[in-house]
Amino acid sequence: MLHSSINSIHHFLDSNYESEKKLPVLFIGHGSPMNGIEVNEFSTRWKNLGQEIEKPVAVICISAHWLTRGTFVTAMDFPRTIHDFGGFPKELYDVNYPAKGNPELAKAIPSIVTKATVELDHDWGLDHGTWTVVRHMYPDASIPVLQLSIDYSKPAQYHYDLAKELYSLRKKGVLIIGSGNMVHNLRMVAWDKMNEPNYGFDWAMEMNAVFKEKIISHDHQALIRYETLNKAAMLAIPTPDHYYPLIYTLALQDEKDEIQFFNDKAVAGSLTMTSVRIG
Repeated sequence: MLHSSINSIHHFLDSNYESEKKLPVLFIGHGSPMNGIEVNEFSTRWKNLGQEIEKPVAVICISAHWLTRGTFVTAMDFPRTIHDFGGFPKELYDVNYPAKGNPELAKAIPSIVTKATVELDHDWGLDHGTWTVVRHMYPDASIPVLQLSIDYSKPAQYHYDLAKELYSLRKKGVLIIGSGNMVHNLRMVAWDKMNEPNYGFDWAMEMNAVFKEKIISHDHQALIRYETLNKAAMLAIPTPDHYYPLIYTLALQDEKDEIQFFNDKAVAGSLTMTSVRIG
């Protein structure tokens, strides 16, 4: 029965998700939730990406804001828009991003991932790590959107190995996005410098450069073992929630993929919006 079920799922993927061109994979520094409603250099670049990339059949986002014990994928027909933040204007809370889900694709993912148990979730939805970005890319909400959770009890290597098993979806027309921030230290934010363009502390700019160099050189192991890079790494990544989505993105890179950085700016000293397109 299990073998028959797996064959059925792969038949579903082969028959419903055919793409002649492998889609890129993205890591997007999402920054403030306000980027979800503002037209600025960051959100404008997200909008342009939606026009540049071949239209996907679905989006799977690994957001820094869905941390779980165990790994889950949203499997509902209509994921809700989650306003998981506080202290922002009413306009932001009024946003509803009505993208559909894709339960059939969600059910296929546990059979694709063999190194971890992926369970179906019917409660979560789309948090701001996902919808603030995707609503700029696909404003008509015509692309089904799923989220894959981050098992926060596991180390970076676990997430890298899990993500590698999603590679086949790139060839099926599925756009996979990691959404977080490479440098993300909210405790050290220079609030008085919020409006100063590209303002970053020395350690933040140093780590931003290190991260980019390691990505270009395909040195994934150094990025997986980020704690051993240097002292500045622990300032840049005091907790790995916003960093793990980058690990998912890197795992989906192959040797022939071109690498492009965009939105390569620091914000308020201790954050970077630096983003990566792979492929």
